[in-house]
Amino acid sequence: MSASYEKRLLRVLDYIHANPTGDLSLDNLAEVAAMSRFHWHRVFHAMTGETCAEVVRRMRLHRAACWLVQTDWPVADVAAKVGYPSPQSFSRTFKAAFGLSPVSYRARGDLTAAQIMKSKGDFAMFDVKIENRAALTLAGMAHKGPYLEIGSKFEQVAAVATSRNLWPSTRGMAGVYYDDPNAVAQADLRSHAGLILAEGVAVPDGLEQITTHGGKTAILTYKGPYSGLKAAYDYLYGSWLPQSGQEPAEAACYEVYLNDPSQVPEDELLTEINLPLVA
Repeated sequence: MSASYEKRLLRVLDYIHANPTGDLSLDNLAEVAAMSRFHWHRVFHAMTGETCAEVVRRMRLHRAACWLVQTDWPVADVAAKVGYPSPQSFSRTFKAAFGLSPVSYRARGDLTAAQIMKSKGDFAMFDVKIENRAALTLAGMAHKGPYLEIGSKFEQVAAVATSRNLWPSTRGMAGVYYDDPNAVAQADLRSHAGLILAEGVAVPDGLEQITTHGGKTAILTYKGPYSGLKAAYDYLYGSWLPQSGQEPAEAACYEVYLNDPSQVPEDELLTEINLPLVA
């Protein structure tokens, strides 16, 4: 892990610990880390094995446990000091984590320290190259929901391309993915499925224009079923990026599909993950 990424990680952990009732939203923690909001949470999760929300909850509860044992503050005051809107919600969450209600935990008087960071485990290894990529113009459709269900939008885009004889004007298919599935509810994930248009080709009626990041890009080519892409993303963000000396740009990742799932077996599928970088 590079010193820069380690310092960012520790800075965010210190901030969470020092501000249990503060703004601990993903966007604010990305500002604390001084990293693109598109990529910060993926880096954090891949490096620590936890989501930001899990760490926030764990640190708040650990601080609450300390105060329950070391002070005589009312439970309602402890709940408020660690950012819970009501004693009831605090008590439910505390009991789920510690196996005891706050009152019973205080009566026991035994402070059990919380684990500071989980082990991230080992990463599968992938080759990553850095290239200057031209921005791609996509003609696509928006998808909201689980990323693995975006296939229906790709089928619709392909149907439009076939009915209008657009394939000679395209250079394949790509998907743009705006949210981290570890941080955003599956139903709220945002993405686009699109055709890569040849230079100078206008976006057809009924399809939306999307332009990808142009410039310095880290490229990981993954071979296998789409359901296995998570391992590639975990390696890219949790191992390669922190050791690369590179900085992610303020732009979403996108995938370019190098072959057709209707024509090759799943284990032969080739997917190019493109991570925009600061020049």
